[in-house]
Amino acid sequence: MKKVKRILAIIGIVLLFSLYVITIVLALTDDPNTMNAFRASVYCTFLVPVLIWAYTFIYKLLKNNYGDKPDDEFTIPDDTEQKTEE
Repeated sequence: MKKVKRILAIIGIVLLFSLYVITIVLALTDDPNTMNAFRASVYCTFLVPVLIWAYTFIYKLLKNNYGDKPDDEFTIPDDTEQKTEE
């Protein structure tokens, strides 16, 4: 799971950084699409981290349902070991 989170975080950083660089370059060249690029950068600043969180959350759920070993927070307590009073 750590490897998947790290890869998704790197992809998010690269994507956001490239959006900001493109916006700055368009602003310096006085391109008519500068405002659209700025809007896209602001929008993706919120959207990309939320999508990365959602992908990791779904990955964790699918891994717990179909994987080998569940995480601690999703384990169901075993009721077969009941305490008896003597």
